[in-house]
Amino acid sequence: MTMFSLSAPKIFDGQSWHEGRVVLVEDDRVKAILHPADVPDGTAEIDLGHGMLVPGFIDLQVNGAGGVLFNEDRSVGGLQELCAANFQFGTTALLPTLVTDTREVTRQALDAGMAASAQKVPGFIGLHIEGPHLSVARKGAHNPDYVRPMDEADLLALLKARQAMPALLTTVAVESVGPDQIARLAQAGVTVSLGHSDTGIAGAVLAFEAGATMVTHLFNAMSQLGNREPGLVGAALANGVWAGLIADGIHVDPATIGIALRAKRGPGKVFLVTDAMSPMGTDMTGFTLNGRDIVRADGALRLADGTLAGADLTMIDAVAYMHRTIGLDLAEVLRMASLYPARAIGLAETIGHLGSGAAASMVHLSDDLGVEGVWVEGDKVFG
Repeated sequence: MTMFSLSAPKIFDGQSWHEGRVVLVEDDRVKAILHPADVPDGTAEIDLGHGMLVPGFIDLQVNGAGGVLFNEDRSVGGLQELCAANFQFGTTALLPTLVTDTREVTRQALDAGMAASAQKVPGFIGLHIEGPHLSVARKGAHNPDYVRPMDEADLLALLKARQAMPALLTTVAVESVGPDQIARLAQAGVTVSLGHSDTGIAGAVLAFEAGATMVTHLFNAMSQLGNREPGLVGAALANGVWAGLIADGIHVDPATIGIALRAKRGPGKVFLVTDAMSPMGTDMTGFTLNGRDIVRADGALRLADGTLAGADLTMIDAVAYMHRTIGLDLAEVLRMASLYPARAIGLAETIGHLGSGAAASMVHLSDDLGVEGVWVEGDKVFG
């Protein structure tokens, strides 16, 4: 048994702030947040000295990082590199994301995810399969040649993979996946998210009633809110589903973000995602996806025709943007980066907070929101 304590001027447990307290860690779990006088004798005590200690960030949409793109490197080693490249930005748990591709590439990705889970790759909590069952009308940067309806083999492959990893998220469009298929996925524990869809509100509500509980990158690649047809945006805001948000100042205007936060009906909340690609954490100026060139410039990733293709964003940058530009209270922003995504995929019992029994995955932030140190399940991985 290994035991140590971490102290900082402020500790955020996922719900509330604490001062004059320490986080006691036993092996890979949080044992308690307590007064320094109550720390057991012989415990290694680490005083961080400044800033704040907060739950590790959770990113449910990460296509790549550290030079690795999941669509191109569908191996356990690639997943390990992708996950590790996120640590320096405060993300301690993530869903590597595969965008629309061929049947064979999707199969290989699911196999790699199952193997990564079995090998307990640090930071890996499952996969996000975004496509290929989308709407060509709202394809975004997805290759339309690979977009197709879900068939029985596709569904069974997802069901099999879900049994082998803590979480499995799939983004689908109601144009390509029916309510009965959504229901089967949801009943098996797959988190179903609507995205890349031109559906009206009626189609979205049918999908929510069938078991879909989320929308992917709110406002982007979906039918918009109108006065006579609320679209998927309106459906997401008016219903209690979860909604991912790319907070980079490019994908969604700051005024629109503020409106959405004020309008969002619970219990599902808006949470932060990066939608990052392979350039995260590197000086890469471009890469290829499905054989198409993507250029990194001016804080964005774009195809030759200007279409956004993922985001040039890290989780700590999204946190800072929401706090400084949108003006949201820091505690709520931190929940959007940790507790809310954990709840959205059903893993909030063990991640997304620093309650007793939770994974000891934490981030030491400076007062100006710089990442000073990162722990994943009790092991220091950065700083």
